[in-house]
Amino acid sequence: MNRALPDVRLRVPTDEDAFAWHRIFDDPDVMEFHGGRSAELSVYEELTARQRRHDAEHGFCLWTLLDDEGRALGFTGAQPWPREWGPAGEIEIGWRLAREHWGKGYVTAAALQTLERVRAAGVGGVVAMVDARNERSIAVTRRLGMELAETFTTPVSQRAGHCYRLTL
Repeated sequence: MNRALPDVRLRVPTDEDAFAWHRIFDDPDVMEFHGGRSAELSVYEELTARQRRHDAEHGFCLWTLLDDEGRALGFTGAQPWPREWGPAGEIEIGWRLAREHWGKGYVTAAALQTLERVRAAGVGGVVAMVDARNERSIAVTRRLGMELAETFTTPVSQRAGHCYRLTL
């Protein structure tokens, strides 16, 4: 059964969003595939500042995901893959959402907006790097029309992962 996606907005992260991200991601379920726990507030302060710069320079970033009432629910967006291994030099789309909002279509709605924005910024394709056990994110890649391109093992955790690709 197909249902309508919720209304969402994406905004360039503000200073206040660092606090929201820190609070939202201070949940072991949310961080299960991202190291297991939230980072210190200072990490989110630096991350939101870096995203503001990236949006100003490139037209895309990790945006704060807002519901129709303007509440921060997490983030979605795109940025260059930051590691030496994997799809170096490619643009990765990603998302992270507060646990209480899982399963309601927020990530899919926001990721579709992200694809529109990165296409408008001149990006020709994106990847999504997903832990092979993360069934919810794998489902999102499928809803976006992405295809499994590669299976890999992460160097630090030695976990299996997938690289999904989409030509825009």
